[in-house]
Amino acid sequence: MGELTSDYIQPSGVSDNHAKSYTHIEVQPLASAMGAEIKDVNLTNITDAEFDELADALYRHKMVYLRDQSLTLDDQENLTRRFGEFGVDAYTTGVESHPQIQRVVKEAEDKAQIIFGGSWHTDSPFLARPPAISLLYGVDIPPFGGDTLWANTVRAYAALSDTMKTMLAPLQVHMSGRRILAAMKQADTASASASFASMEIDAKERILFDGAYHPLVRTHPVTGEKGLYVDESYTVGIKGMSEYEAAPLVRFLCSHITQPIFTCRLRWEKYTFVIWDNRSCLHHAFNDHDGFRREMLRSIVEGEVPQ
Repeated sequence: MGELTSDYIQPSGVSDNHAKSYTHIEVQPLASAMGAEIKDVNLTNITDAEFDELADALYRHKMVYLRDQSLTLDDQENLTRRFGEFGVDAYTTGVESHPQIQRVVKEAEDKAQIIFGGSWHTDSPFLARPPAISLLYGVDIPPFGGDTLWANTVRAYAALSDTMKTMLAPLQVHMSGRRILAAMKQADTASASASFASMEIDAKERILFDGAYHPLVRTHPVTGEKGLYVDESYTVGIKGMSEYEAAPLVRFLCSHITQPIFTCRLRWEKYTFVIWDNRSCLHHAFNDHDGFRREMLRSIVEGEVPQ
């Protein structure tokens, strides 16, 4: 029998998703790559000590979630503000009287081929200061389908060879929403406005199209970890390279990051609250729940200029 080969890097010895021992919260890892459930915490009256440990767990596990949370819009805004200033949303105008909360919905009868978040991405990297943290609350959840995947870009970077890391170190990626804009308009040709499934989108087209340049290898401002800052949705090029030169490198990195060994998958339940760090992971929502309504409430925390 010939030697087994693979198109993927097969990492070993780089998994460290075990839970730390905390005083005020209980943490249960979701997968070996990333993700963790936070137990026995009520987000409506979370204490300072609990919040500090929750934030520490978030930076360690890249994504954390809490089940059975009963939050109002005010509660979600207050929790978001504890992480930092509200971030800029380039797609929607927010909920009436709560503009910092975005409603993400697909109605049961909607047969849209694309949904909000329906490809591997980090949130709004086309901004000069992309969101640091995203928070998503499950209000109406299908009985099955509608899962979300996350991929650990820090672990993916650690698995690369030293030669590849050296080559990537000085590179800057061009992040733009031009492909997303085109897909929205193509999917909604009968309307003057763009949309994702049941959502009306107020896209800031100039910001989306022009985008921004960011380091391909990004250093986390809190942990100091290095991670790959590239995705299949928004990365349209690499500074100083032709499209022909950049495309195969971007394809490899996106395939590398999203191979199963770097991912975790969450099955949503009603009143699940999820928090993730856009600086150290990608995510992907599934459009596999036709016939069932799915509604989420989203808020974001403004980030820093990527370094």
